Amino acid sequence: MMLTDYIRAAMRRANYEKLENGSYYGEIPSLEGVWANAQTLEACREELQSALEDWIMFSLTNSFPIPPMDGITLAVTRVA
Repeated sequence: MMLTDYIRAAMRRANYEKLENGSYYGEIPSLEGVWANAQTLEACREELQSALEDWIMFSLTNSFPIPPMDGITLAVTRVA
């Protein structure tokens, strides 16, 4: 549930822009490297969420910091 809440909070911060070629560009400004480009706005949203999920998994796997979203924090806790 916490992961789902984090993804929803991050997606609420997304910005979208229609480009000159008619495609859509989306990004989550507070998360460097999380962006998408697609032919429709809905496809762009789906691609952006997929990019966000991949970014979260990569960050957690590599113990990179993940900025909090709406008070939700994600981190790996190592058990000895």
